[in-house]
This record gives sequence, structure tokens and C-alpha cells, in this order.
Amino acid sequence: MLLKIVNWFYKWLPIIFGCHCLDDRSFYWNGKKFPICARCTGILIGSLTAFITYILACCPISVCTFLIIPLVADGFRQQFTDYESTNIRRLVTGLFFGFGLVRIVLHTILVLPNR
Repeated sequence: MLLKIVNWFYKWLPIIFGCHCLDDRSFYWNGKKFPICARCTGILIGSLTAFITYILACCPISVCTFLIIPLVADGFRQQFTDYESTNIRRLVTGLFFGFGLVRIVLHTILVLPNR
């Protein structure tokens, strides 16, 4: 059963995220490549964390908006200069982005309509 779940993730995560899955931008575990790149891995973990912690802790929208900026800045810097981001930086900026974006979406869906 667990093998079926793992295979499902390996098949569908790149499609769901629209991930390029480049070898040099992905993490490896025991010689096996992750199904999505480092940045998408960070976004996934950050998004899941935001869902889990939404009820437990408040995070102002201004902070969540600020958390989105590092990924956008890193992506633009990499796109328009000779700079090459590291996988750890991609992971961290993805974590911030996923957390901030999901918290903003949850706030928009759950709080704003009640005002």
C-alpha cells in the first residue's frame, strides 16, 4: 500500500506543481531523485505547514506577503543575471513562499467573507 502511495506521488507531484524536475535542481535520497525540484519541495512543505498551523497560530497578512518576496527576488535574479541559486536557497525560499501564499489564500477564503 505504501509503495502505491509513493508511486502516485512520484507520478503526479511534477504535474500538479508544473515542476521542471531538472536533475541538478533536485534533491536525492539514497540515490533516488525527489519527484519535484528543491524549490517545489519547499513550496509543498511550506504549504502543508501553513494548513496545519493555520488554526494554531496567527500570522499577519503583511508578514505572509513579505514571505513571498524572497522566492520572487531569487527567481528574477537567477533569470536575468549570471547568478545560480543553490538548492538549499531554493528550498528555503520555497518554504517561505508556500507558507505565505497558503496563509494569504486561507485568510482570503475564511476570514474576509465574514467581515
